[in-house]
Amino acid sequence: MKRGFLLGKFMPPHAGHLSLIRAARALVDELTVLVCWLPDDPIPGETRLQWMRALAPDCRVVGHGAVVPQAPEDSADFWPIWRAIVAEVHPEPIDYLFAGEDYGAELARQVGGFFVPLGGRVLGLSDDPVAGLSASAIRADPAAHWRYLPAPVQAHYRRTVCLHGAESTGKSTLAAALAAETGALTVGEYGRSHCEVHEGPLTLDDLLLIGRAQTAMIAAAAPYAGPLLIADTDALMTAAWAEMLLGTRPAALMQAAKCDLYLLFEPDLPWVDDGTRFFSDSADRHRFAMIVEQVLVDAGVPFARVSGQGEARLAAARAAIGAME
Repeated sequence: MKRGFLLGKFMPPHAGHLSLIRAARALVDELTVLVCWLPDDPIPGETRLQWMRALAPDCRVVGHGAVVPQAPEDSADFWPIWRAIVAEVHPEPIDYLFAGEDYGAELARQVGGFFVPLGGRVLGLSDDPVAGLSASAIRADPAAHWRYLPAPVQAHYRRTVCLHGAESTGKSTLAAALAAETGALTVGEYGRSHCEVHEGPLTLDDLLLIGRAQTAMIAAAAPYAGPLLIADTDALMTAAWAEMLLGTRPAALMQAAKCDLYLLFEPDLPWVDDGTRFFSDSADRHRFAMIVEQVLVDAGVPFARVSGQGEARLAAARAAIGAME
């Protein structure tokens, strides 16, 4: 039986890492992948361990999160410490030691095993975009490297922005403008379709269905989105509708999955009757706007106010999205 070994931080895992692992796995009967981390890493080690186990299901993926020297110059005991770590997670003899960087040669000498230098960084293939990927560059700008990120990492970096506001505050118009500008995927408003198909007063069951359907639509669309997903509304807005129409705010709607940022649209645009709107009276509109804002406050979600006309409104939304972490 041929056994292989490789290690890395995988912070985050990307196409270069996965290409290395898949090529290595094809060369051995059993491949052990060691995921290493420190307590203050920008992406938690346990998260990366979970990712790698999902991404390399035919490998033995183990983790190491103790604080140890990270380079030979950090400690005179660097190599004895790392020989012990490798021996603990891979007590069997190592036939092939795989790495995509030059450190692999010395690691192979220290722990045993024939060094197999898979990857462009070792081979000098500087024009190979996959082998040349840098995890630090990805952390600095995930969107620029999106095509090279596996699905769990994309989900980690994807941001969902929800447009939240009372009737006739320009949410749908601005959603289209943001999508055209950013290329973001937009999830439309289920509640509008529901009301157009089913005439009559909305019941609590209707509103609970609307909230669940909207949540499901956002979740279903997410895997096909890029770094940014725009939701025209979500269950929190449905909770505001329930309070305005029925005097109750269902816990199920308040506890639904949340977006990363809510853009709270101020009611400073003229009210327009599109056939599905309710509150033309200024007092009702003001009351609804207060409920809409209070729902966000009570849910404890991050939100930014969006106001102004035309380009000013778009600029406010753009600035809030740009300020997201």
